[in-house]
Amino acid sequence: MTPTSPTPSGLAPADPDLRHHGDAEVRGAGAHLTDLAVNVRAGTPPEWLRERIAGSLASLAAYPDGRAARRAVAERHGLPEERVLLTAGAAEAFVLLARALPVRRPVVVHPQFTEPEAALRDAGHRVGRVVLSAEDGFRLDPRAVPADADLVVVGNPTNPTSVLHPARDLARLARPGRYLVVDEAFVDAVPGERESLAARTDLPGLVVLRSLTKTWGLAGLRVGYVLAAPDTVAALERAQPLWPVSSPALAAAEACSAPPALAEAARAAHRTAAERAYLVARLAEFGEVTVHGPAEGPFVLIRTAGADRVRTRLRGLGFAVRRGDTFPGLGPDYLRLAVRDPATTDRFVTALGTVLAES
Repeated sequence: MTPTSPTPSGLAPADPDLRHHGDAEVRGAGAHLTDLAVNVRAGTPPEWLRERIAGSLASLAAYPDGRAARRAVAERHGLPEERVLLTAGAAEAFVLLARALPVRRPVVVHPQFTEPEAALRDAGHRVGRVVLSAEDGFRLDPRAVPADADLVVVGNPTNPTSVLHPARDLARLARPGRYLVVDEAFVDAVPGERESLAARTDLPGLVVLRSLTKTWGLAGLRVGYVLAAPDTVAALERAQPLWPVSSPALAAAEACSAPPALAEAARAAHRTAAERAYLVARLAEFGEVTVHGPAEGPFVLIRTAGADRVRTRLRGLGFAVRRGDTFPGLGPDYLRLAVRDPATTDRFVTALGTVLAES
């Protein structure tokens, strides 16, 4: 492994824009584009879930009561309720962690989702980075994390690299006096939720974050949750405002934790894996494109010369893709592509071929 040395990240203008996210590609003038920039499963939320959420609107006069949803999430993971905290999306969880935990040496493993570092900075922390190498497949060697780090953040599978780190390697990062934060926002898109740490209660300081956004298409509803030791959950809950999760979001959390929903998510994960394999096979037709893999998430990371020009030209042909240069550790030649159905992939590959032929 050859990750860069962990260094404090300041606020230098040359730093990547940590607040840039894929939805920026499809707002405003981009709303008509075929969306390969946002990693939300297409065709969601399903009709039964929309009906469940709509049914909750009759209770809007009452303050939200999260007990049933919290119990459903706990049962879904085989955990006691005191190890569950419902949040307004995983993004709120990052803010709570940054503000509520007594840490002095936080480290974020990059490339990965940038909100954890942004939240830590906003809370006044100096953040160390462990930047993984493309030559090593963006895979983490636990030895790269400094021993004195008292908070470590890593995604699994990691956005944007689509790397799924072995659970045994992540477990090696856990130790007394350290919070190990594993962002599992996309793990329900992995068949069998392989390498998940969600049910582990034996690892000191483990904090697992989950989101309902990706598989169920609920980005606008804002709902996720934290799984952690009871004292950690209590500390985060004290930092929350009153009633942080709305009644419709609580209804969604309860519904998506039920056995029928879990079975549907499992089927969707297998379908996504097949569609990803098709996308990777089609991209292999281009010698100018490198696909980083093996990919395990509902997206793939590619590298091609002049990616910014490619992205702009693809927009002109009707496709939005995610730029990669806002992720620490990547550069201007990277793009992230959401996995879509084969017909959409075929249309995209035709457009990509047109753009590459212009070079």
